[in-house]
Amino acid sequence: MVPPSNSTPLCFSINSLPFKYNHTITSAYFSAVFSGLGLSSNLFALVVLAKTFHHTKSRSRSSFLLFLGGLVFTDFMGLLVTGSIVVSFHITHFNWRQLDPHCHFCNFMGMSMVFYGLCPLLLGAAMAIERFIGINRPFSRSTTMSNSRACSMVAMVWVTAGCISLLPLVGLGSYHLQVPGSWCFLNISSKPLDMTFSLIFSLVGLLSLAVSFLLNTVSVITLLRVCCGQDSSQRRRDYEVEMMVQLILIMAIASICWCPLLMYILKTVVSSVAVDPYCVLFYLRLATCNQICDPWIYILCQESSLRCLLRRQCCRAASSKFLTCFSGFVLRRGTRSWIPGSTSSSDVPY
Repeated sequence: MVPPSNSTPLCFSINSLPFKYNHTITSAYFSAVFSGLGLSSNLFALVVLAKTFHHTKSRSRSSFLLFLGGLVFTDFMGLLVTGSIVVSFHITHFNWRQLDPHCHFCNFMGMSMVFYGLCPLLLGAAMAIERFIGINRPFSRSTTMSNSRACSMVAMVWVTAGCISLLPLVGLGSYHLQVPGSWCFLNISSKPLDMTFSLIFSLVGLLSLAVSFLLNTVSVITLLRVCCGQDSSQRRRDYEVEMMVQLILIMAIASICWCPLLMYILKTVVSSVAVDPYCVLFYLRLATCNQICDPWIYILCQESSLRCLLRRQCCRAASSKFLTCFSGFVLRRGTRSWIPGSTSSSDVPY
């Protein structure tokens, strides 16, 4: 039953249609190209990850690839779900109140935005924890993290993000239609329930980034000490350096893309200032760029031409008396090196 005309559904109670926004054909093209680029990039990265995982014998590397695969798959699904709705709106200009009088569709998109927004941040923190334990406490586990445990951690991240996204359906917070009318998101407000949910969303995201930064920093320092120390010939760290480079890039891009939106939400609900819908729209578009950049981190790190460039640069800068360069990494003379395409050298359970 359609609600009476004098009864406004909750998701339309703040931002009412129509919006004063110029819907041009450029908006449709931009959304379509943006979504298409992200979907194709993530799909290509998934294919590359699958091939690499099939040829990888190292347990620590395979578990890292599972985390990375979970991240890329999450980004792919996020773009597929939310992008299809946004592109459909810009092409058809459908009326939300006629299409969704009970706010079910709007709630679904709001949940998707929160779920697919928190998942990359939580997965980045989980990957940082796994690498921190593997590098700093290599003998605290009988073996390195198994693939089943890595899959369990990815599933736990999905469940955690899913539970948070469901909170507005049980009364904690709410999802509302946002400018320009193509998407729904949490209501950024100083009202107690909306404020609580906004704080949960922003603080969980910021805490995930903080954990990633702290643990990755410690892991990098440990790797530098091991690679430059006297025990560098005893512990294999070359492939771990490669994984840490990818993880740091993931963290840096997530911080650049997500911190403005998370900080804006936090500042707005705490200071009780008026929300600028166009500012939220800009920050949200910036955050969405994270889903496009993530797959290219792995794709570029796997590009052989990039490795050859790194090899030439580091060999040119390294002293031939003390250093020898192999496959883009600078190692002390006398240490074993990682050979591109070889996985047998990575069987040490670190």
